[in-house]
Formats: sequence, C-alpha cells, structure tokens
Amino acid sequence: MVVKYTHDTVLLNEAVNALAIRPNGIYVDGTFGRGGHSAKIISQLDKDGRLLIIDQDPEAIAVAQDLYGNDERVKIWKGSFQAIPQALSEMELPEKVNGVLLDLGVSSPQLDDANRGFSFSKDGVLDMRMNPDEGRSAADWLKTATESEIADVLWQYGEEKQSRRIARAIVHDREIQPFKTTLQLAEMISRVIKRSGKKQQQKHPATRSFQAIRIHINQELDTLIQCLETTTEYLSIGARLVVISFHSLEDRIVKHFMRDNSRPPHLPKGLPIMSNNLKKPPFRLIGKAIKASDAEVQRNPRSRSAVMRIAERQA
Repeated sequence: MVVKYTHDTVLLNEAVNALAIRPNGIYVDGTFGRGGHSAKIISQLDKDGRLLIIDQDPEAIAVAQDLYGNDERVKIWKGSFQAIPQALSEMELPEKVNGVLLDLGVSSPQLDDANRGFSFSKDGVLDMRMNPDEGRSAADWLKTATESEIADVLWQYGEEKQSRRIARAIVHDREIQPFKTTLQLAEMISRVIKRSGKKQQQKHPATRSFQAIRIHINQELDTLIQCLETTTEYLSIGARLVVISFHSLEDRIVKHFMRDNSRPPHLPKGLPIMSNNLKKPPFRLIGKAIKASDAEVQRNPRSRSAVMRIAERQA
C-alpha cells in the first residue's frame, strides 16, 4: 500500500514554464518526489510527448506507478538522476531530450515520515538514505566514523561552526550507547551545542548536523556534479536544464556549472584569434536565479531557501 503524505511542490509553475514544454517533446523529471512537477509537465504533452520519471526512493516510485503506470506517455525508472543516459537507454527513449528538471534535496513526505530518519523533530530510525535499499544508514556510519571524519562532514556539508564539539560528543556517547534514533542524536546535539543570537536560537541546534550527515550519506553533492557534467550528452539543441536547489553548497555548484559553461573559453591576451573563431559554449543562461514568492513562502515555509537556475543547450 502506498502511504499518502501531503507535499507542496516548490516553484511549480515557474519550473515547468522554464522548461518551455513542446507538446511532442521528451522530458526528464530527475527527482519525482510526489509528482507535482511531473503532473504539470504531463498535462502539456500530447500523445507523442514523453516524460521519463526518475527517483531512487522506492516509495516515490510506487506513487509514480500508481499514478502513471498505465500512461503510455510516461516511463518510470528507479535510480539516481546521475544515470540519466542509462535510464534513457533502458526505457528505450531517444538519446537526446528537450528538457531536464532537478528538484534537489529532501521531499516533504521523506521529512514527514519519521521512519526515514531525516527529521530531528520526530523520533524514528536514524537512517537518512534516499534509497533505503542501498548504502549505509546514518546510524551505521556514526558507529565507526572517526571523530575527525565526523567533524569534517559537519563542517563541510553543514557549515556547522561547532562541528568539533559535536563530533567529540558523538564519539564519547556512542561508547555508552550507539546512536540508533533521530531524537537520540538531536537531543545530544541540543545538549552540547552553544547558540548565541536571536536568529541562531530560532533554529533547532541539530539542523546543520542533520543536513550535513544526510548529504554525506547520500553523496548528494558528488551525484549532482556527475549529473551536470554529463548533461551535454543527452540535452538536444534548445533543451532546457532547470535546477532547484535548497542548500547553498548545491546552488553554488549549479551556479558555477551554468556560468562556466555559458562563457567562451578564456584565452591569454595577444593570441591571433578572432572572437567568431572561438568555440561556442554549450549553454546560455536564461534569466537570473528565481526564488519563491512571499506568498509561496507564507504558504509553504520549506520553499524559503529554494533557488532555481535555468540554462539552455545551444551547441
């Protein structure tokens, strides 16, 4: 049975409009979640249009099968969006597509389900895997990781200034009792961390640590980089790449990728080369970064940190 959780799709209209949907085009939703973006894309496709739905979360895939398993325009593939070329091949779709949408981060159903281990406010198994069928859980990692490794993860992926204090406490406490639940870890962090300033006091002390551990467990930044580096393989000329980020490190990766690949190559001054002889960059930027409106943030506070960037394949 598919468990129903509410989910407000962030930047729904903005993201689908950015794809500039052609009714007979081929599109990829690389992070289905609960399908808000997919539903809007499908509504704009004719009988010749196709949508490839990808998600590594088996629960999301179950929802997709329930909704679109009988829709001939839709193909559903379980796996990571970094393997889009593989998914296209296995689903017998053309090698080139007209648009790709990536909505990064954790979906509301994943946060709301305590048993997934993403939330520090609900007690559940300390898992944090996007795909619970693969890899190590957060609990398993925290059993054996060294103090310096834990501190590095909390600092690099969570920008947690008290990473060393937290790592030291984790290593100390796990000798008495290993961390198995989310509240066990969250309460320990709340006990040892020191917060100053009104803004810091409003944020749960475990926010950055949970975020950092989740990113590490799922290798989210490496997966994003690998996906972006292969986009020129499967985006046709005029195809749009639309990415919604919720974390500054993710957005920085997307921003730099799109910027660097929309500029002509940098050459030393004085070379006898005319600008029209330079190779055209593979992408051009479409507008500036887009954020959720005040009305959307008020309706869905989780959209506050969303940043959407758009690039179009041109060469």
